Amino acid sequence: MQVKALDHVNIVSNDLERSARFYAEVVGLTRRDPPEPLEPSLIQWMHDGEGRPVLHLVSKDRRDSANRDSQPGGPTGAVHHVALNCAGHADFIARLEEMGIAYRQSGVSGIGLKQVFLTDPDNVLLELNFHDG
Repeated sequence: MQVKALDHVNIVSNDLERSARFYAEVVGLTRRDPPEPLEPSLIQWMHDGEGRPVLHLVSKDRRDSANRDSQPGGPTGAVHHVALNCAGHADFIARLEEMGIAYRQSGVSGIGLKQVFLTDPDNVLLELNFHDG
């Protein structure tokens, strides 16, 4: 077996609609209904600019083997944050300022990386990485 790439991150949400709006309006992902037999009222897939469903948002009300013990904002063990490779740093900072969303910035100057950290509505820490300045 060979791992080719990270496929997606699954986030359990207290309010699926609120979380989907956040990831669409703030982060810029595209919201789409999941494929059948998954229920759009309980699951939304958030797609990146290449059309990949990188985040699966799942309502806390969905009870199946995959989500049986999950709680929004609950302990996630060793998982600390979700990092996304992004473009358009200046525009993104302006959008956060306009929307009044709290964030902090950092960077790794040796590789020209700018980082923006913020939390989603269910307290998931996001690291948004910009290599484009």
